[in-house]
Order: sequence, then structure tokens, then C-alpha cells
Amino acid sequence: MSPSNPTSSIWMRPILQAAGAYNLAFGVLVILFPNAIFDWMGVDTPRYPMIWQCVGMIVGVYGVGYFIAATDPFRHWPIVLVGFLGKVFGPMGFIYAAVTGQLPWAFGVVNIFNDLIWLWPFASILFAAFSYSTNTSSSNHRITFEGVLRSFRSNRGATLAQLSEEKPLMLVFLRHLGCTFCREALSDLQEQREEIERAGVHVALVHMSSPMQAAQTLEKYDLFDLHRFSDPSCQLYQAFELERGSLLQLFGPKVWWRGLLVGFFGGHGVGTLAGDGFRMPGVFLLDDSDITFAFHAKSAADRPSYIQFADCVNSECDDYRVEQEGEPIAVS
Repeated sequence: MSPSNPTSSIWMRPILQAAGAYNLAFGVLVILFPNAIFDWMGVDTPRYPMIWQCVGMIVGVYGVGYFIAATDPFRHWPIVLVGFLGKVFGPMGFIYAAVTGQLPWAFGVVNIFNDLIWLWPFASILFAAFSYSTNTSSSNHRITFEGVLRSFRSNRGATLAQLSEEKPLMLVFLRHLGCTFCREALSDLQEQREEIERAGVHVALVHMSSPMQAAQTLEKYDLFDLHRFSDPSCQLYQAFELERGSLLQLFGPKVWWRGLLVGFFGGHGVGTLAGDGFRMPGVFLLDDSDITFAFHAKSAADRPSYIQFADCVNSECDDYRVEQEGEPIAVS
């Protein structure tokens, strides 16, 4: 299977259609006959069957999503990802309930058909979608780094070259605007902006959303007046060597743990995917069109100190220093 060929998704469609049909059938069965599975297994029926019927409704809604994903698995990979996560956490929840005596082990049969048999196909679809997107994102025309600095214009009409020639520029590359960590970054910039600017550095943002979506989001954080660059094709991200993350970088334990802390307890929540959900974030200091300091995130959950980064203008900051050897980056 070649991930560069969209026809490679043909085998995925019947898989997703089968998953959709199964989920709809299971959901309808549970809604209409909430006690049927429990009676068949000889298990005590739930005290509140309407809760089990709600589960059936959720499973049925997943079925609708799978039918939508089947129309274009590469485009609708987030639906597959949500389903895959449910099929991972469902058995984990069952094992906990069985070990603590809340459910009999026989109930695990439901997990086999609802979750386990779909894990490998869904994982294969996600991997293929990731590989295909990576392949196509590198097939754009080549452009020099200098060309990027002088061709991309912000919402206020300035180029990166112009901004960096005025005074040192901190260029913050955001993940997609619905990302919990992107919202955390915007909140940090809101709190730290005054001190950053006192260090003689001004801030600009790069995002993957439309100008209108970005304006609505940034207004919530009082960052509406910043120069911002809309880059849905990720040419700027590629120019600054911000690649797509690995599964560990995007979904590893650190990401899940910090996502829970930041999203739930930190109040940043999770929004709609708007852009390349696999793209990694980063921060760069540009001075007179040269990258002098760079921070490439090693995890989607990394949280740099923007104040400390801005202070690199007036200090050694060897951890972030970039050695200039001719043209820094060639972009694809």
C-alpha cells in the first residue's frame, strides 16, 4: 500500500462502513431492549436502564461518524482517532469494573465485538492517513528561506523580514487553534507579553486557521493586535523545520497527563481541530532576517517560558542559540 496514492483508502471504506453498521445495530438494540444483553448473560439488569440506553445512543452516534469517515478516511481521520481512543479506553474501564466486582468477567464479550476486533484496522487507518499527509505535505514547490521571509505577509501587511529588521522578533508557531496546549500558549503570551516587550522584543504568531478564525480566538486573549500569519498549507512551519510529530510526541503519556491538567483543571478545554493536528509547535527569535535562537518542541505538551526566551536577546542562552552557516533552511 502506497500512502502517496489516495486509492489506498479503498480497503478502509468497507472497514469503516462495517463499523458504522455494527455500531448502529448495537445502539438500536440497546435503546429498544436495554435488558436483552444482561438477560442473555444471566447478569442482573441495571437499576437504571435509561443510563444503558444512553450508552446505546452514544454508540449509535459513533456509527454515523464512521459512515461519514468512510467517504474519505484520510480527510476524516479525527473521527477514526476518537473511535480508536474509545476502543482503547473501553476495555480498560471494563477490566477495572471486573476486578472491583462491579461487572462479571463474562461481560467482556461485549468488549471483544465493540472494541478489540476494531483496534488493528483503526490503527492501520490512522497510520496510513498520517503517512499520506506527510508525503503530500512535502510535495509542494520549493522556496528559499529568504523567499519565505519576504513573501508571507501578516494580517497587517508586514513581512517577517520587515518585522525582524525593526527589532528582534519572537515568532511563535502555534498548534491548531483547537488544541489545549495552543490555548495554554496564548494564555501564557497574554500574561507575559508586557515583560517580553520590555526586553525589546515584539511578538508575531503563525497559525494554520483562516484569518477570521484566528481573529476570533486571539480576541479572547487580548492578542488581537499582534501580527499574525495564516499558514494553512504549513509552508512557514516547514521553512522553520517544524515537522509533524510522532505518535509518542503527540499522544504519549506526558501529553495525556498534561492535557488533563491543562484542559480540565487548567480550564483551557479542547476545541475543534483547525489545521494539521500532527504539526509540532516552536518558537524562534529573528534578528535582521536571521534566526538567532530556536526552540523546537519535543512534545506537543512542551511549555516554554516566553520571557526567558526573549531574554536571550541580552544574554548567552546557549541552549537555544542557532549557529549561522550560510542559508539556514531550504523549504519544501
